[in-house]
Amino acid sequence: MENMDREQKSFIRYEYKEVTASSDEISMLLDGYNSFGWELNRELSGDLENFMMEGREKIVLHLKRKRSIVNRAELTRLQRNFEACLDEIHALEKSKESKPAIYALAVGIIGTAFMALATFAATAKPPYILPAVLFAIPGFLGWILPIFVYKNGVARRTEKIAPFLEKKYDEIYELCEKGTKLLY
Repeated sequence: MENMDREQKSFIRYEYKEVTASSDEISMLLDGYNSFGWELNRELSGDLENFMMEGREKIVLHLKRKRSIVNRAELTRLQRNFEACLDEIHALEKSKESKPAIYALAVGIIGTAFMALATFAATAKPPYILPAVLFAIPGFLGWILPIFVYKNGVARRTEKIAPFLEKKYDEIYELCEKGTKLLY
């Protein structure tokens, strides 16, 4: 009896992959990699719900897929395109905040320069009050305006890159659809 059980079980070769993901993109990654033949290795990944409840920023997903999969080369090519699209999405998401932050910092530095001029004018012997006041006004504006420059810049940048993000997500969905068709 024991020999029959051993004969019925056959060895399956797997290939393994680890993917580090933030908690808000886990669902999309699991769906995407599933389209290319990968499945979650539950023994190594543990309970994802517990990880998410703990509030972890990054989670390592342990994936596996059969090495004997029929269209492995084509699935790997599609998967690389999928990963490239994800990288482009991350870069676009970062650019939403990076350019406005640079502009806000520039305004803040200019405001600080005006405040330095106002301080030098006020502490000179004899003090130059009128130039100190004239330099202090743009200095204070340079310290207040960066908040609005940043918020406005993020809003404009988000509006500007939204079509590009949508295009990348559509491309991801097409890649996943092609991968799923190759699997079944």
